[in-house]
Amino acid sequence: MGTTSKALSLLRLFSNSQPEIGLTELSRQSGMNKATVYRLMSDLAEYGFVEQVGADRMYRIGPGIMRLAVLRETTVPLRSIAKEHVRALAEEIGETTHVSQVSGDELSTLTYAYSAKHGTRVTMEDAERLPFHATSSGLAVLTYSKVALVDAILSKPLDKRTSHTMVDPSQIRDELRRISARGYAESVSGFEQDVHSVAAPIFAGGATVCGALAIAAPVGRVNEALRSRMIAAVQERARMITDLMAGAMPVSLDSP
Repeated sequence: MGTTSKALSLLRLFSNSQPEIGLTELSRQSGMNKATVYRLMSDLAEYGFVEQVGADRMYRIGPGIMRLAVLRETTVPLRSIAKEHVRALAEEIGETTHVSQVSGDELSTLTYAYSAKHGTRVTMEDAERLPFHATSSGLAVLTYSKVALVDAILSKPLDKRTSHTMVDPSQIRDELRRISARGYAESVSGFEQDVHSVAAPIFAGGATVCGALAIAAPVGRVNEALRSRMIAAVQERARMITDLMAGAMPVSLDSP
């Protein structure tokens, strides 16, 4: 792994659940020695990608990253385009709705909305990482991704989040074929126990899959009528977002 790759791997350790990380913890999680981590973080700090805060000098994401994020959103505004659709879909169906975006070999939450209809609902985190193999969003994206990405994801050890999580690559490949045939992905307790979700892929700049639109609800609330509404609505809205992103649905998805 080169110097740049090592530095970027350190940045990927930051998340909503651990926005600040100390030198010792960065070393432990990355598997690099403290001297190497310190040198890499100093280089990142010089360009504003990280900064140190507090008396214990914890690291957090710096303004340089925020500037690049704003630039990215300005040039490819999936979040801006998706927000209204996500809010409208949450109100229409009465359940949590979210859009996720692919970045390299990762998928993370981009925007989400809750419905006021129910007090009990599926909750999301900003920029939450979504495993490709364990979520309906991940499976929807993986179905239409390049073979190289699919092979890379399925060649790694897969985390069994619940007793229902698929971790057998052959089983997952079979599921991807089924998703391709029907046009949507579905997960019941695959990522989080007692959560039922459905997702449809979003395409941008042609037939390149860039993310997914999903609806998630407590398992106990999803009867056949609600499930059918979730599937139809998520596919329709995914097509609408794809159109706004100058994307093109594959032929198999081009009509309801």
